[in-house]
Parts: sequence; structure tokens; C-alpha cells
Amino acid sequence: MSAKNRTASGAAGGLLGILGMSALAGVLVTAAVTPALAVTGMAANNSITMFENLPGYLEIDPLAQKSTIYAMKPDGTPSPMAYFYDDNREEVAFDYMSQYLKDAAVAGEDPRFYEHGGVDVVGTVRGALSTLGGNTQGGSSITQQYVKNVLVNNDMSKAKTEEERQAAWEEHTKTTVDRKLKEMRYAISVEKKYTKDEILSGYLNIAGFGGQVYGVQAAAQYYFGTNARDLSLAQAASLIAIVNWPEKFRLDMPDSETNGANSVDKQGNVVPYLENKERRDYILGKMLEEKKITQEEYDAAVAEPVAPKISQPSHGCQASPNYAYFCDYVTWEIKNKFDDPATDDVNEGARLLARGGLDIYTTIDMDLQGAANSAIRDNVPGSIPEANIGGSAVSVEVGTGRILAMAQNTSYNVDPEVTGDQYDAVNYNATIDYGSSHGFQPGSTFKIFTLGEWLVEGHSVNESMDARRRSNWGTFKNTCGGDINAGDWNPRNDEGGNGGYWTALFNTVNSENTGFVAMAKQLDLCGIKNTATALMSAGRADGKPLGEGVNENGDQITFGPSAILGTEEIAPISMATAFAAVAGKGKSCTPIAIDRITNGKGEEVEVPKSECTQAVTEDVAAGMTYALQRVMTGGTGSSSLYKMDTSGTPMIGKTGTTDDAEATWMSGASSRVATVVGVYNVTGHTNLRETYINGEQAAVLRHNIWPRIMDVANTKYPGAEFPEPKSEYLSTPQADVPNVLGLAPEAAQKALEDAGFGWTMDGEVDSDQPKGTIGSQSASGQAPRGSAISLKISRGNVTAVPNVVGAQADQAEAALTAAGYRVDRKEQDATDPSQVGLVLSQSPGGGEKAKPGTKVTIVIGKAKDGNNGNGEGGGDG
Repeated sequence: MSAKNRTASGAAGGLLGILGMSALAGVLVTAAVTPALAVTGMAANNSITMFENLPGYLEIDPLAQKSTIYAMKPDGTPSPMAYFYDDNREEVAFDYMSQYLKDAAVAGEDPRFYEHGGVDVVGTVRGALSTLGGNTQGGSSITQQYVKNVLVNNDMSKAKTEEERQAAWEEHTKTTVDRKLKEMRYAISVEKKYTKDEILSGYLNIAGFGGQVYGVQAAAQYYFGTNARDLSLAQAASLIAIVNWPEKFRLDMPDSETNGANSVDKQGNVVPYLENKERRDYILGKMLEEKKITQEEYDAAVAEPVAPKISQPSHGCQASPNYAYFCDYVTWEIKNKFDDPATDDVNEGARLLARGGLDIYTTIDMDLQGAANSAIRDNVPGSIPEANIGGSAVSVEVGTGRILAMAQNTSYNVDPEVTGDQYDAVNYNATIDYGSSHGFQPGSTFKIFTLGEWLVEGHSVNESMDARRRSNWGTFKNTCGGDINAGDWNPRNDEGGNGGYWTALFNTVNSENTGFVAMAKQLDLCGIKNTATALMSAGRADGKPLGEGVNENGDQITFGPSAILGTEEIAPISMATAFAAVAGKGKSCTPIAIDRITNGKGEEVEVPKSECTQAVTEDVAAGMTYALQRVMTGGTGSSSLYKMDTSGTPMIGKTGTTDDAEATWMSGASSRVATVVGVYNVTGHTNLRETYINGEQAAVLRHNIWPRIMDVANTKYPGAEFPEPKSEYLSTPQADVPNVLGLAPEAAQKALEDAGFGWTMDGEVDSDQPKGTIGSQSASGQAPRGSAISLKISRGNVTAVPNVVGAQADQAEAALTAAGYRVDRKEQDATDPSQVGLVLSQSPGGGEKAKPGTKVTIVIGKAKDGNNGNGEGGGDG
């Protein structure tokens, strides 16, 4: 406040210029308090000395004001979501207050306010005499009352506990001479610094009106549903009546016998709010006496019954059911931001929220939030008899981390007396620091991190691997804490198959467990963990790094091979952050719920910022989106895609189902918005595939919810095409295939595995290789890396066919027969008479491999027609 425009009467006529500078100050003050001093036996000169030694400067701390959390309407205007306060107060300017209100305060509380210099001697003496006579009567000027309230506010603003708040109140409201003297001393100093209007404005903004209602604006809204500037004469006088004795004259206790809606006067007449009306009418009379109102105004106001219109303020997140869990997240963002870990005080943020008068403008999108709320509530009831089921949805903006929607199936409630599965204050979407949740196992949704590391380590989505189911996976590389042996771990595929030789793309599209285990077998588990942490910008939901928490049985968790299938508890908002990162070219941005904050003075307050880091390269992210788009168009995510009106928008996605279908997820993103939906067991171990809600399998409800949210997201935030990946992430890499012919099967298999190939044993083959060794293989030279090479075992029954060309026919047949072959003779004209009777050719040829019993065709030379071979001719003679 400034000191301009002080009144002449206030400066010259009051005690202001005298009490602080001369001995007369002590005399007048002593005169004012002598009756009270007489009770204590304190001498006048002692009182003067005490008075002069008191501090004279009053530090006026900012008033405790309610904070408001806002959602932003589509047109950009703020819409109040919830209020928070210790003191329900909204500080308003002097010009915003009704003149009736100002005149009622002066007439009813301090008629000489504009004349005295801070201490009304007449009123003080009257009050002291009343106290001496056994009655406690106010004698304090408005300035003194203002001082008392400032002292209470100052100490309460520093209080860290309810006990300290109570002590502050008692310290500054107890009836003692010391307190009165201190208030008088401060009142005089206040009058030196501030104008009368400024003091009256401060008083009307700080005064208590019963319960948690402070200041005329909050009081006008609470008791009459209007604003301080719009109060009628009768309403203004009723409010000032409350200030005199809040608990006696307040208007929100209709059942009170003496001041309720049906209170009765001495004549037996029902007079609503009798005690308030009597005090109100007294104030109206004083206003008439001071010529602040006319006789006509007085008569009309007195005839008007006291008729409060109580408007309960929306206090806390519970009062905002459509935004309750997001609202709760916002409060934690405030607390976590402003609590100083370097001090023992862990309530700084909470106090700022309750007393700082903050206007908090949030990131929530009202349209998207409405879609999330209705989609969740239409599909997942707050409770079902069979199980404690939770359903949640969260959407974040790609590239910014701004939370656009946050919903769950239960009703937010912090009242410990209210119980039942349908009520819960735990925010399923958040981490433990932002809503007390320990998260849920994400199942196959977590596989995107193995996909990412697969590309980070230089592999291709079209690279194949041996993904056959087995219980001897062996040892997995882990540079974080030592390699890990999988023991007899034998994961199965969801469809029940035994796996095969599959590409990384096939594994991703079809969510094959054995395929991802086979991928991880070629990777570093530490790398998978680090990629997951980077993309989520978080670890486990309980705040521990991945692999460092404990499970529900209290057992230590290790980030081992099973973790890649989603066995650690993760917060849905962390998974949404990861999908936004993949969709956002690899840039992960920590989630934020607040865009802007101003304090009670309208000043900007620094807000928590999203921290964005390049979790994976843009090229790796492009490779990931290539595969994850195909999950939506031809894989497990198509169950959501086909239900969408905006299915033409390019989208990535991944489903997730845990063991025994205790948690089911649908996660995905466009290039603009990422959304994660989950339906889970909050407690217990119910199989959601065996549980039906409204005739539908609980495990598929995620596919009803996700499309409805993303349809709205795609309409408001149109998505673009994802970048095409580099060719090396799509290529089918080739590798040299070892020649394993003649090797024992075990040696052949090891040689192929060492070269990066799989293998299949496909029976036996006739071969000249030793019996029991590899007799044939399906590929030689080069083949796609990771592909399966078909092997067959040699029967060892193939030998070289004897070469009988040039031999006499009978001798040739005898030789072939002796070698175990069948012989088929054919003749051919010999060009040379010497070839007659000899083998001209054979098939198979000499030296070729054939198994016994094979037919060998030999061609034998014969004489040409008319030629007997001796040169003699014939004739008729």
C-alpha cells in the first residue's frame, strides 16, 4: 500500500502525530488502559515505558488466499477445476467493495475511524471498563483489529503444523494488557504509513467471517452467492455483523436455536437468523445515525429478512469428479516442486497451495478428458463382485510432455470413513510420488524397449533368429552387474505355439514371447534396461530404478531375462512418455501438468518444466515406428484400430497382457498424442480373460476405450506420417553359411549358431557322408543372418558308381551288379566297328554318387544295319 491521499482529520485530529513523539503519548495511552492496568496493579509510568519500548514497525506479510486450479476451455479461457485453502479468501481491491460494505464496517465497528490516529481512546476506555466490570467488550479500532489479524496471519503463514497454527491464534487473540499495548503501538505505526482507505481495505480483506471464510469477497460469495461489489445494503450489514462475533453471527448454521433459519424472538415470532438480524439492524441504525443511508433505505433494509444463499466452495480435488485424479497429480507437482529437500520442512508446497493464492493453469484438454472419462466409465465399473478391477487412461502430448487427459474408473475420495472398491485416492496412472501408486506389470507393452535396443545394437527388423520355445536359453549378457543364467526358464507364447525362426518384425507384430527372448539373447540386458529408462524418463512406479525394487512378496527384483516380457511394475504415465518419445523421433519429455502459475499478487511463479532428452536416435525411432505401425495394421493392435473413425491417421501401438491376464494394456500414439489404457487387478489375481463385464471379456475392454480417446485426439491434434527408416534397419543381412557336411549333428549346430544361424533337423538323407553325420544342408554360400538352415542326417549309403565305359557289356554289367546297382542295357549304332559290344556310355556316370539299388543305364555299341562286321556283302547271285 502507499501513503497517498491521507485525510486531514486523520493526520491532525487523531492521535497519530502525538502518540509517537511526546510524553503526551504515554499519558493518553495510559489513560486509555488505566482501568485495565489497575486490575493488574501496573503503574502508569511502567505502562508508558513498556509502550515506548514496543516495536513500532509492523511487517505485513501477504494474506493467506485460496489457490485455484484451472482447466483451459477450447476458446482459451480458464475454467475453475478446484480450490485449495486454509483460509477461503480472495483479496479484492477497495473499489471492488460495495460502498454499503465500507460504511457498515465503519459505522458498526469504529465510527470514529476517519478521525482517530489508530487508537480510539474513547472506545478503548469503554472496552477496558467493560472488561473491568466482568464483560469482554471490543474497544479496538478497525486499525487495531487489522493489526491483530495481520499478526495472526503472519505467524500462521509460518506455522508448519496444526499445533503451531493453533498456538499462533491463541497468542494473538488472548485478552491481555501486553497484547493490547502491542496492537495499539502497531496501530499507530500503521496509520503513519497507510491511508485510511488502505487500512479499511486491508481490514475487509483479512477479517474472518466464520469457519474458513476470510475477507469480504469470499464471504459475499459463500453467504449470498454474489460478489463484494454487488452486495445489497441489508446483505452488507449482515456480513459486517458476522465480523463482530463470527461463531455467533455466521449464517451457515440453520439449525441454531438462536441464530438459525427458524430462530424465535422473545415474543415467540419466528425470525430467521435472529441474532444476526439484531446485530445487522444495529449496524443499519448506526449507518443512519452517521448519515450514510437515508431513512427510506434504513426502513427497507430492516424490513428485509436475513436470507442467506450458501454457496459451498469446491474445496479440494474431491469436489471436481471429472478431473479429480489429474487435479491430485497437479497438487503433487506443486508439493514436489516447492518442498525443499534440504530442510526438515516437507510441507512448503502444501502450504503454498493452501495459502499462496495461486492461479494454476493446467495442461488438461477438456475435450480429451471428457472422452477419457466417458470411455472408462462406460466400460469399467467402479467395482464388480468378482474382483477389485481398475481401469485407467492417460494421454500426453508428443514433444512437450504435457498431460492432456487422465482418468480412472474409481471415484476419488480422501475421506477415510468412505470405503469400498469404487472409491480410491490412489492415482493408478501416476508414480508413487505423484499419487501413491506402485504401478502395474505392463506385460508385452514393455517389449518395445527390447525392439529399441535391437536397433541400437545394429540389428534389422527383418533379421531372423531362432525363436523356438525351450527351457535351456542359457546365459544372457548383462554388463550392468554380471551375466545372468536363465536356468530352466521356459516362457511360452500367448497363442500356445512352440515358436520358430522369426524376424524381429514378426515378433513385434505378433507379440511373440520366445521371439523377444531370442532377441534379448543377442543383446545386452543392461542396454535394454537403459533404453527403457531413457524412453520412459523414469524407472519403476515405486521410484526405484528398474531391477532395484521388490515385488509384492517382498522379494528383490533383478532385471533379468524375464523383465523384458514386462514383469516390473510401471506407471502408465511412464509408458505414455515412452510411446510419445518413440513417436517424437526419439525425444523423451518428462510429463508435466502445469503450463503457468501466478501468485496472489498476479506475479508469475516458476513452474515445473518438462525435461526433454534424446533417448534414442531419430533413426532408431524411425525403425521402431516402422515395426509398431504394423502392430496396428496387421498385428495385435488391430483390435483397437478397426474400431476407430480416424483409422487413417498413422499410428503406432503395442498391446500387453501379463501372466494369467491379470493386467491388460493398449498403448500407442500418433505423431502428436500418445495414449495408454490399462485394465488391471488392483489387488488379487483374477484372470481378466475369464472375467466378464456387461457380457464382454474384461481383457478386451482396453480395445473399447483406447479408440474412443484417440479418435478425439486425432481430430484435435491431426497426426502426420512417421519418418521412413534407413535401409539398414529394414535390410535382410546376409552372412556366410558354414559347410557342415560330414560333421556330427552337435558340431554342425554349434558351427551354425556361432555364425548367427539357426537350424532344423529334418530327417535323414541318402549321402556318401559317413552314416550319422550331416548328409545335407539347405543353403551354402550366403543366406539371411539368423535364418534357419535345414540339416539332414546321412544314412551313409551313397557310393561312387564304377566307371564301366569301354568295358565289354557282360563284364560291365557284372561289375555294376557286384557293386549293388541294377543294370539297364541299351544299344546304339557304333561309329567305329571296334566299339561293337563295348559300353559307349553310362548314367549315372562313373564316379557319380548313388545309393545301392539305383538303376545304372549302360549304352552298348552295335553294328550298323547291313554290316556284319567282316566286310562281306551278300546278293542274289
